[in-house]
Amino acid sequence: MNDLTKKKCVPCNSKDLRPMTEDAAKGLVRELAEWNLINEDGKLKLNRSLKVKSFLKGMELFELIAEVAEAEGHHPNLHLVGWNNVTIEIWTDAVGGLTENDFILASKINKLDAHHLLSLNASISSQHDC
Repeated sequence: MNDLTKKKCVPCNSKDLRPMTEDAAKGLVRELAEWNLINEDGKLKLNRSLKVKSFLKGMELFELIAEVAEAEGHHPNLHLVGWNNVTIEIWTDAVGGLTENDFILASKINKLDAHHLLSLNASISSQHDC
């Protein structure tokens, strides 16, 4: 098993960068708690959904993720759906699929100290939804 958090993303403009196979991606996604491998129109992507305590906590989570993404030079798609549902999507657009960079970024996102932002009971329906 690799410790992906110790690796650094490589520039996406590298001529040697190719999308990984689905089998390789399935092997690596096992190392990432709470991430899903999805196939969207033939492109493999990583996806994770979280519930945050409030709209502002969602914005704080975006900021934490943005700091990691900037440090790695690799940027996910972030979505805030409703007031407390965050979805993170990661893939390497330059190659049309997944590379090790995507797994490195996802592993670093998993290591973020974000517990104070997350909802403790994801099954509670919205009481403040306007």
